[in-house]
Amino acid sequence: MAKLILLCFLSVSSFALTCHAATYVVGDTSGWDISTDIDSWVTDKRFNVGDALLFQYSSSHSVSEVTKESFETCNTKNSLRTFSNGNTTVTLSNAGTRYFVCGNRLHCLGGMKLLVNAEDDQTSSTVGAPEAQPQARDTTPKSSSKNNDPTTVIPSSDGFINGGIEALIIAILFMASATLGLFHI
Repeated sequence: MAKLILLCFLSVSSFALTCHAATYVVGDTSGWDISTDIDSWVTDKRFNVGDALLFQYSSSHSVSEVTKESFETCNTKNSLRTFSNGNTTVTLSNAGTRYFVCGNRLHCLGGMKLLVNAEDDQTSSTVGAPEAQPQARDTTPKSSSKNNDPTTVIPSSDGFINGGIEALIIAILFMASATLGLFHI
């Protein structure tokens, strides 16, 4: 019985430790594309250490992680990392600002770039995107021109929880039913 209680305690603890990570699909259903308004997409997001960014894009695009200076000038010659597989996940493993641009400089200059500020649980900073140049904006939704069809598409970027309260409740119910002898391990 002591082993069962220890097993349940460890299960509950492991769920509690993983309940803050979320995965965000960059650009939502439009993906990482020149037609996606990345500035608008990022405005209501708050990123934390451990969250992941999922970039979905066609073969005419890529994702380059760059320095602040390269981000501002859309320079990908000295990129920190470059991805071109059409379905890239980047985990925000440290607090701080990260910069991503499309490897096609013209696309980057057209707004296909993303600035993300990952917060640690103890910090409080704002999420930002590059400031748009003053101009009239078309507010009608644009369709994506990406042509890849990954087998695991996450439909929105509201973030999903790894573990969370539902898993915690299931673990507690499991522990209670095992303690009452409703089933045996």
